[in-house]
Amino acid sequence: MNTEELQQIAAGGQEERDKFDYEVNVCMGTSCLSQHSDRIRDAIAKEAEACGKKCQVRRTGCMGPCAAGPMILVEPAGKLYGHVREGDAKDIVEALGGEPVARLDPELGSYFEGQNFVVLENVGHIDPEKIDEYIARGGYQALLKALTEMNPASVIEQISKSGLRGRGGGGYPTGLKWDTVAKVKGAQKYVICNGDEGDPGAFMDRSVLESDPQRVIEGMAIAAYAIGASKGYIYVRAEYPLAVQRLTMALREARRRGFLGNSICETQFNFDIDIRLGAGAFVCGEETALIASIEGKRGTPRPRPPYPAVSGLWADPTLINNVETFANVPPIIRHGGEWFSSMGTARSKGTKVFALTGKIQRTGLVEVPMGMTLRQIIFGIGGGVPDGRKFKAVQTGGPSGGCMPEEHLDLSISYDALISAGSMMGSGGMIVMDDTSCMVSVARFFMEFCMTESCGKCVPCRAGTVQMFELLTKITKGEATHRDLDRLTELCEVVGATSLCGLGQTAPNPVLSTLRYFKHEYLAHIDEKRCPAGVCELSPAAVEVHA
Repeated sequence: MNTEELQQIAAGGQEERDKFDYEVNVCMGTSCLSQHSDRIRDAIAKEAEACGKKCQVRRTGCMGPCAAGPMILVEPAGKLYGHVREGDAKDIVEALGGEPVARLDPELGSYFEGQNFVVLENVGHIDPEKIDEYIARGGYQALLKALTEMNPASVIEQISKSGLRGRGGGGYPTGLKWDTVAKVKGAQKYVICNGDEGDPGAFMDRSVLESDPQRVIEGMAIAAYAIGASKGYIYVRAEYPLAVQRLTMALREARRRGFLGNSICETQFNFDIDIRLGAGAFVCGEETALIASIEGKRGTPRPRPPYPAVSGLWADPTLINNVETFANVPPIIRHGGEWFSSMGTARSKGTKVFALTGKIQRTGLVEVPMGMTLRQIIFGIGGGVPDGRKFKAVQTGGPSGGCMPEEHLDLSISYDALISAGSMMGSGGMIVMDDTSCMVSVARFFMEFCMTESCGKCVPCRAGTVQMFELLTKITKGEATHRDLDRLTELCEVVGATSLCGLGQTAPNPVLSTLRYFKHEYLAHIDEKRCPAGVCELSPAAVEVHA
């Protein structure tokens, strides 16, 4: 594959589109597909054929506003329809070229205001199962540019200039990680894409893999060229069957077009990728546990150093980044590192994809520039808290993150700002809670998750999470004392400081953040034997004693 051939494919894709007067793009991501959007696509195609309208009906991945699904995007009008049903097909087709179907207006308000699509730039515009559509929108230009116009060092230089930091949660500088692996000597090196997305309420990586799998493949190939790797693995949990299906098809198409395999783009660069399925263990999101799982071992973490960059998969130098990190690579190479670094804040560059869920009007997938405030995301894009309830807290970073109250709504989203507030970026989950949420119960929920998902290898995590869960349970029942609260705080410090991996080290965060901002709720359970939110079922014996 060379530049001319790539241009021919792109031109061919445009010629194919020019045959049609209209495009009807039907979301067939997991959420919309669960509501039978495949039947909607078939019904629209049938109606278009019956009406004699030149209409291309295309499957796409997630369009963002999941609460309004199933979603349809009609071009060239740029009209979005929401809550579409199979019976709406005739009206949609008849409205092509005329007035839109008013009853299908999804009322998205300011959902797209302030969003900046980099990772999600192909949202709603390509069929994820057709590589030529990806190529028609600039796909694989970055890989070709890297292989024919740049050397590995210059690729890493652009990634470093971009300021891209790992989007998996840790925020480690991507260029520095790549440079470290590149400098390690080794006949065999590996690239691993971490798609083991396990945070409650998170679906960013799943949506990218379902909607634009070629983009992740291209990013991995560029990384492999930069560090000198010849083999890659995409580790994705088996609970994502649609992502696995589309990844499998995408890898086959990439090989067929010559973007994977030997002599890629008519160069001496050889690289191929395999898929490895995870069994759903949350701890396998930790890179050393993930490596053990790929090797066929039990997914448990190991002490570091040595780091995977030096001794990773089968003791060879290994680069691990998550899905969103790799998805940022092609546009950075296409446009240059300075283009990417022009977005965001001083230490948090570019954009971030979030899964906006919980007690909020418009749930869905959003991509915003770093530096946007929580208020802009929750009340602007998300439309605020529904049913006239009052905003109480937002939890970011999954089980490793924290809960931030109303006083932090004007906090600008960045790695450092979230950490200073007692939370973290994480992979991008954002759960909104209203005044019906009990923050002690919320902390207990996340502690139960960490306790259940602990691999049990180290004592602080294995035993400490159980003890913290039992203390939180005791508090929610109104049976705890101030000494129990002191023990809970002590356990948070010990477990966080002495656990082997990130799961145990960050497990106390939801407890610490709720103690920091909502200690009065803990005290109400202990001193007054009541739950301010009316959520916890207090022990009758405890209430009687208090009375």
